[in-house]
Amino acid sequence: MGDCRIPFSAVYATVGFKEASAKVFLPTVPITARILEVERFTAAQDRFNLSQHRSVNKSLPAVFKIEMKHGEFTWVVKRKEKHFLELHRELRTYKTFMRIPLPSRSHTVKRRTVRKSEVREMPSLPRGGGDELVRDEQVSSRRRQLEEYLNKLLKMALYRKYHHTMEFIDVSQLSFIHDLGPKGLEGMIHKRSGGHRIPGMNCCGHTQACYRWSKRWLVVKDSFLLYMKPDSGAISFVLLVDKEFSIKMDSKDTETKHGVRVDSLSRTLVLKCSSYRHARWWGQSIESFVRNHGKAFLREHRFGSFAQEQENIPAKWYVNGKTYMEDVADALEEAREEIFITDWWLSPEIFLKRPVVEGNRWRLDCILKRKAQQGVRVFVMLYKEVELALGINSGYSKRTLMHLHPNIKVMRHPDHVSSSVYLWAHHEKIIVVDQSVAFVGGIDLAYGRWDDREHRLTDVGSVTRSVALEQAASANAQSNKAAPPVDGVWQSNGRGAPPGDPADLPKLKGVGRSRRARFSLYRHLHKHTLQHADSVSSVDSSGSGSVRSLKTGVGELQGNTRFWHGKDYCNFVYRDWIQLEKPFDDFIDRYATPRMPWHDIASALHGRAARDVARHFIQRWNFTKIMKPKYRSLSYPFLLPKSHSSATELRYQVPDCVHAKVQVLRSAADWSAGIKYHEESIHNAYIQVIAKSKHYIYIENQFFISCADNRMVYNKIGDAIIERILRAHKEGKKYRVYVVTPLLPGFEGDITTGGGNAIQAVMHFNYRTMIRGDYSIISQLRKEMDDHWMNYISFAGLRTHTELEGRLVTELIYVHSKMLIADDNTVIIGSANINDRSMLGKRDSEVAVLVEDTEKVASVMDGREFQAGPYALGLRLECFRTILGGHSDAAIDLSDPISDRFYKEVWMTTAGRNATIYEKVFRCLPSSLVRNMSELEQYQSKPGLAQTDLARAQEELRKIRGFLVQFPLDFLSEQNLMPSVGTKEAMVPTEIWT
Repeated sequence: MGDCRIPFSAVYATVGFKEASAKVFLPTVPITARILEVERFTAAQDRFNLSQHRSVNKSLPAVFKIEMKHGEFTWVVKRKEKHFLELHRELRTYKTFMRIPLPSRSHTVKRRTVRKSEVREMPSLPRGGGDELVRDEQVSSRRRQLEEYLNKLLKMALYRKYHHTMEFIDVSQLSFIHDLGPKGLEGMIHKRSGGHRIPGMNCCGHTQACYRWSKRWLVVKDSFLLYMKPDSGAISFVLLVDKEFSIKMDSKDTETKHGVRVDSLSRTLVLKCSSYRHARWWGQSIESFVRNHGKAFLREHRFGSFAQEQENIPAKWYVNGKTYMEDVADALEEAREEIFITDWWLSPEIFLKRPVVEGNRWRLDCILKRKAQQGVRVFVMLYKEVELALGINSGYSKRTLMHLHPNIKVMRHPDHVSSSVYLWAHHEKIIVVDQSVAFVGGIDLAYGRWDDREHRLTDVGSVTRSVALEQAASANAQSNKAAPPVDGVWQSNGRGAPPGDPADLPKLKGVGRSRRARFSLYRHLHKHTLQHADSVSSVDSSGSGSVRSLKTGVGELQGNTRFWHGKDYCNFVYRDWIQLEKPFDDFIDRYATPRMPWHDIASALHGRAARDVARHFIQRWNFTKIMKPKYRSLSYPFLLPKSHSSATELRYQVPDCVHAKVQVLRSAADWSAGIKYHEESIHNAYIQVIAKSKHYIYIENQFFISCADNRMVYNKIGDAIIERILRAHKEGKKYRVYVVTPLLPGFEGDITTGGGNAIQAVMHFNYRTMIRGDYSIISQLRKEMDDHWMNYISFAGLRTHTELEGRLVTELIYVHSKMLIADDNTVIIGSANINDRSMLGKRDSEVAVLVEDTEKVASVMDGREFQAGPYALGLRLECFRTILGGHSDAAIDLSDPISDRFYKEVWMTTAGRNATIYEKVFRCLPSSLVRNMSELEQYQSKPGLAQTDLARAQEELRKIRGFLVQFPLDFLSEQNLMPSVGTKEAMVPTEIWT
């Protein structure tokens, strides 16, 4: 059966209905018809369905209800006698036409492909008694005749493929695609223009006066309906079934005769049928088909989510970008039909597998280009930033990707002026492959995100600056001056194209192209046979002192940069990104400034849960296509969701998954997804998971802005934490809350001078949630329990240190995760920060997943045996090992997350000790010793051990365990951190920061 399926990619190749190339039927599979019953009504009965009402009215023509079968598909059509006669007439004309040798080429081709005998053998249709079938035996004999006629006809390829026959039996090019699920009603209708939900307008578009009616072929599937233009075969609208989906047939709702009105969260669609009975049949059968096959989409789901809970889903978590990007690269490589990507920021030139040992093979743009060349359709949606405020250059990303191949389509949204959305962003990070594997989390495919559990601060290999320059010079001399000097072509993106296919690589703008250098570079490499050096940093192992380098399409990666190339080596608090169109130029001196490590979390899901993630992407894509005129062209197709009925047939699965219950959650609204009511299921899930947790919650988040005052801040996550701790306190039960968040917000600014307005504004709201002001968590807890709050909640950040060019340096680790773990059995991972922007639904768009373990493993909770879930437990242990130093010191016992021994002697002690050592050695900021600006100056005027006593400093640093440091709750506590009047930060609404 599998081999004669129509592949899903056929949805992108539909042609006009009359084209000979239209592929409709499954090859080699017969199609059969059986007349189930004959409906006969009198006119009056039909109107009121009164069976006892015998009317003198002339009886209406009989309707034959025909059941059709083709492979796995079964459907019902209704036809009258006159429809059979019309079809027969059309076929006779067609037969005559096929026997005439017309001079046109297409006709000749058509005739050649047809067997002569088939033309002659057209079945005859016996004369019936017209429409007046009065006696029952007349009906049954006519029924047999028509059934026989239809079956004979459908055995003949010539007549079966004729467009009139296909219309007669309600089939089209989208009828028999396995991944679109069971076949629903289809047919030609007239649809009314307008009815779309336009953000910011309550009405749905047009007024009565300017409706247009267009003839379209409607296709009903289990979770959506669409219509096509018959002459071109183009899909010109897709309507997803949702909880607001309804069918109305009353003329006051449809405002038209014989109308059917279909409503959903995003559109009111009005269809016009040919008769009253026709409209009834269509309305009722759309409704019953969707009720039977798509009821999951019609219901309200937990937390108000658009997606239901899916059982038994293979799921996996990722801590940090390294393993995530490797799995993403492998999954993209397995794509056969579609790749969906949406990111807040996307850098096309990022390497997904590092160190780079296969040239460009695993560079994102090269992977996407390779897949597009193999026929995979790639759809990318980027957040269109307000250019004055952000330097992420989505325009460059879009142009770069679009130039790679016509199968790659990129949309940006929103248009800030036309959609009047100035403040909000598309913030979700999603990758979906073939609608059956999905990645959801906090990691954009962008610069600075790749990192591993080491959280390295430097990336200069084993080479110091002076040695690097010497080696480059000597390497140069060896190659008879053929290779360019260190700061020559390839450092400024000289395009060295690989041999054989110079056109294979994306053109980079503003690139110096010296032909000679390009050739000699390649020759020079060949001479030193470095094509297959096993790692970029083989300079350590070779010991020969020549700088080994690896060829990539945009110049060379030198042996002394192992992991982060060019713009990927970054420290955005020190300096924001610039000149992104020169991806391989450093913009930070890696010999002077440490990079800022990036700590992040993501997840992978499969099957029905991946279908749900894909559905969110499809909804946003189709909405953006309707909203932005430049995307209305056919080159940007409408996307279709695959059916849940085929979701478990996984062709590829990410390795090492755990089976669990998964629900997809989102923040979405009219501006972001074109839906009537906003959705804040992530916010609802956080609050309920916190309220229902029994033992602990562990939070890692880029922001911590909560505790509603319903004036500045509205999300209630902080309030839920306070309530839960107060309950534990009243009941005298043990309960822990761990919060890990960045020591400083991720905005460019110099903290030594107080950090700049953006940093201070976010710090203000973070501290307002933790400890400052009446609404804060600690203030509220102190009212009830004085300083006992310390037994319940701990705030921490992450920091690390290393040696760079003979100096000791330190930097905070940027926590970008958006994760909550509860009780070793429940996990939320996504793109949503703990702030109003992410949580309220009406603001930024976000996606997250809630994973609940269904399998159990033996563990410990508060000294007792405990049945933990493998997904949640594994994730917590990996996080704890990473930040507490458990990877290098196996003696640290992390199994019990709430015992006094762990909470006080491991967690609190490590965090306190690390923080104290860092303050002593580096005098680093932020610090609780600095409460106002004058203390800031004093604190910095005293040097730390790193400057005064290197040996003692190193000895102290050896006592550091992991990365965990206490959060400096008193930092600048006497300072008002809100932007002062007159600054540009003070002019924007506070919602920007919250």
